[in-house]
Amino acid sequence: MMALFDKDVLERDLGETAAAFKGGEAGFSIAILDVDLFGRFNEDFGDAQGDGVMERLCENAAAAFGELGRTYRYGGDALGMLWPKVEKEQALLRLEEYRIRFKRIFAGTFEGHAAPYALTFSAGVAACPEDGGTARELLLRASEALYRAKVSGRDKICLSREEKMVTKTSHYLQGQLMGLRRLAEREGYSEATLLREALNDVLRKYNA
Repeated sequence: MMALFDKDVLERDLGETAAAFKGGEAGFSIAILDVDLFGRFNEDFGDAQGDGVMERLCENAAAAFGELGRTYRYGGDALGMLWPKVEKEQALLRLEEYRIRFKRIFAGTFEGHAAPYALTFSAGVAACPEDGGTARELLLRASEALYRAKVSGRDKICLSREEKMVTKTSHYLQGQLMGLRRLAEREGYSEATLLREALNDVLRKYNA
């Protein structure tokens, strides 16, 4: 597989880009792209076929978006994009064009399927300054938008938006709450922000 920037590099680059941003300048966008139902694809055709698809996707996406910014391997079946001086709506349009092209590029006939097997992806887009000014805030917003794309039918791209908080009775162990409080103090984030971040990770894991 071609060398590609990884998640740690994305977080570093995003943090540096956010720290260097000055009000009045053109903002920048971040996107997280996730192949739909990729776990099921691996179960049907094997990890070797899945690795081949991801290798092609990494190379193709890096080439398709190279003039906009960097592409990163964000996880097993996900890519991240950091696009300086690209507004959120422009990022959406470019990803939407690629979403349509993706299904043609990555359609194939795999063992056990006489007809072409359709692969799709979903993506979430966030931007600075409207969605936050730190790497964590922007990644959280992009992840929330990706989750909405997944649960609303997949094969689509969603923009970040403000979500209304819903109070829900929950039960946590005292040790968990103490650890959460210490983590929030150390990282400088609210406990609610950290809980939403953790919940997004869980929802993404089991709804991909």
